[in-house]
Amino acid sequence: MSLSRFYPLVGALLLPLSLHAQVPAPVPVTPVTTTDLEEVVIEGKAESLLGEATSASKGQTSMKELLERPFSRRGELLESVPGVIITQHSGDGKANQFFVRGANLDHGTDFLVYLDGMQVNFRNHAHGQGYADLNFIIPELVGELEYWKGNYYAQHGDLSSTGAARFKLVDELPQGILTTTWGAYDYYRTLIADTIQAGEGKLTMALEHQYYNGPWDLPSDATRWNGLLRWHWEDARDHINITLMGYQGDWMSTDQVPQRAIDDGTIGRFGVIDPTDGGNTRRYSLSFDWRREEDRRTTRASAYVGYYDLDLFSNFTYFMDNPAPVGDQFEQQDQRWFIGGELARDWRFDALGHEQRFTLGFQMRGDWINGVGLYNTSRRDRFNEIRKDDIFQASYGLYSELEFKPLDWLRIIPGIRADIIHFDVQQSTLNENQGTMSKGIASPKLNIVFGPWAKTEFYINGGFGFHSNDARGVNIVTDPAAGAPADRVDPLVRTYGAEFGIRNESIPKMVNTLSFWALRSDSELVYVGDAGNSEPGPASQRYGVELASYWRPTDWAMVDLEATLTDAHLRTAEPTSQEIPGSIPYTINAGITLGGPTGFFGSLRGRYFGPRPLHEDLDVRAKDSFQVNARVGYRRDNWEIALDCLNLLNRGDNDIEYFYESQLATEGAPVSDRHIHPIEPRMLRLSVTWRF
Repeated sequence: MSLSRFYPLVGALLLPLSLHAQVPAPVPVTPVTTTDLEEVVIEGKAESLLGEATSASKGQTSMKELLERPFSRRGELLESVPGVIITQHSGDGKANQFFVRGANLDHGTDFLVYLDGMQVNFRNHAHGQGYADLNFIIPELVGELEYWKGNYYAQHGDLSSTGAARFKLVDELPQGILTTTWGAYDYYRTLIADTIQAGEGKLTMALEHQYYNGPWDLPSDATRWNGLLRWHWEDARDHINITLMGYQGDWMSTDQVPQRAIDDGTIGRFGVIDPTDGGNTRRYSLSFDWRREEDRRTTRASAYVGYYDLDLFSNFTYFMDNPAPVGDQFEQQDQRWFIGGELARDWRFDALGHEQRFTLGFQMRGDWINGVGLYNTSRRDRFNEIRKDDIFQASYGLYSELEFKPLDWLRIIPGIRADIIHFDVQQSTLNENQGTMSKGIASPKLNIVFGPWAKTEFYINGGFGFHSNDARGVNIVTDPAAGAPADRVDPLVRTYGAEFGIRNESIPKMVNTLSFWALRSDSELVYVGDAGNSEPGPASQRYGVELASYWRPTDWAMVDLEATLTDAHLRTAEPTSQEIPGSIPYTINAGITLGGPTGFFGSLRGRYFGPRPLHEDLDVRAKDSFQVNARVGYRRDNWEIALDCLNLLNRGDNDIEYFYESQLATEGAPVSDRHIHPIEPRMLRLSVTWRF
């Protein structure tokens, strides 16, 4: 590997660090009192964004609101984003399945996730493009979740056509936390976290352990460790965080199973076909975030470096390609180092009697992937290497945005983004599949805001976006599995988005938003990690309506309702329009939360998503799903006890459904069937928390 390719990446990372070197020595600051903290607490979804938001679908939720939600898995934190559905089709250690705006995003494709300034999604991942595993996030340390829908924002680039979300960790904890949870099916979780004085700054430390077997006939034996060290310092101008994080997970997996095997009694509803599926993963990162406020300028810089690996064993077709006892199990392996960073500045100035803002920013990301591999295995023993690649990929993005306010009731926000992505398959099982390519793309954006009138704003949004395809599909010549010639995919696929929205806050302590949106994509081209090749697909179009309402009548009560309606079709030459498999047509997420700083508290939440197509040609649809979670508890000044009931109605719905061919050991030929992963049954979890 030539060292020259490292120079621009290293230079980009050193730039924010050199700026940091100019920061003056820390000076003592007045300690923040409890009263001060209460004055700046973010209220979350019911907070007014009039005059700030540039679309109706832009929003945020607070730490308080996130922790009030009873949830069964870490990824469900993202269900705080209106219309987002999080499910799972296999073991507890994998990234979750994402659904939003009529798209089945697999494990994160086209929905960009950040933790502070660090991008979570992985390109060229062994299990799918844009893979975003949130299991390394500790919920109690998330101070805010900010989200955007659509591709109208200049600061978001690749993998963000349906939207983006940013988890912002707390700078420090007001009190130490020791919490432990016991639940059904051998669920145990313990977290200890605290903030101490460390020199001129504050050091936050956290350690989390979780174990879960689940209701499956094959115990999950899922173990998770999370650790965090975060040093924070700030004064009147500067705000600095340096964060070290580590995560490790191991699990056995009950993957999706054929419905016919359940119907004929071969296995139970929570049964397994291949008892050797499962995996392990690790992620470690060191990140730096800096913000400076001076006069009418704000400068933001971030830099991060990390290591990640995954070893995953799956079997979705059982014995279709290889008869018993060998079977169709395959292994996907990913091992990489990654770096990234961002440098941005806002300039505010007066013109036409109003304050205007101009933003200029630069982002970069580099991944060195050592041996991303796909192998045939039997009971975790390799017997054939389908494909193994060493990949280097880098991306560079430059963006600018002007918030122009010519009148009291008008804001015009044009933006432009330019990206260059470098794809380099350095070594491959087949030499002809090696190759290098660089591709650039420009993405203009425009947001117009009218109002507010009578505490109401109107928004018109439009933008061009894109998503990248896997470097292996970009450079492919020969299908490594079949040995036949293969068509290369486009490296960058253009997307087009538009939205009209309304935000109303005329009712005291209530926020209502309504948006009508459209999203078109030139192609659904993706690299299929489960098969080891690329599959070109037709273009697509999606239209939808989203309604959200948040009412906080007092500081101890919150009521919210989010509903979406979506129509999604492939754009083909067929006489009849083809539905997009996995596209959810409508969702409802609603809840009520009660409770103050002390005394009794509780939460009741319901989530519904409708039946969805499972095949573009056949009239096969998944069943709808309705899940209710509840919490009741009691808290005093420094302790609390809470009881969660997950799947309160004990419904036998499915987390995921697919329709494809598979073959069991007793069958003589492949059978087309539904393949399902059930929602876990009703379960109780008891948590005790002490704050010190």
